[in-house]
Amino acid sequence: MRQDDGSADGPAIRFQDSLDGIGPGLLHGFFVGWSNPPSPATHLRLLKGSDHVVLAIDSATGQVVGFVTAITDGVLSAFIPLLEVLPAYQGQGIGQALMQKILEWLDHLPNVDLMCDSDVVPFYERFGMLPSTGMVIRRPMGDSNRTPSR
Repeated sequence: MRQDDGSADGPAIRFQDSLDGIGPGLLHGFFVGWSNPPSPATHLRLLKGSDHVVLAIDSATGQVVGFVTAITDGVLSAFIPLLEVLPAYQGQGIGQALMQKILEWLDHLPNVDLMCDSDVVPFYERFGMLPSTGMVIRRPMGDSNRTPSR
């Protein structure tokens, strides 16, 4: 990865923590392996609904090539629901840079949690994260039989 300052080889990647200039057309190719992946329009909605987002953008194409999101109460706790880098850009340090940037933004909070598959535990351990036990509910997207309880 080469950041716009020319620090290393590879594509020039810039990072931004806003959605300025980002539309669904720049969000293709994510959620690889998901049985029912969000559309680029839904992806944009989830980015907009996050308390904080960091994007990795290929400076040559303007394409979003990675992202990380956080939701937080701003006082005690935060949760990192998604970190993803497009397959063609993996292994270049982009995911590591995204994590560093989101953790810097969350540094004032005592509790930062995320859920991950066991094969990526070593990646998150590099950031001082510790394995923990958690509980989840997973429902297919677009389940029309469920209505919000609000």
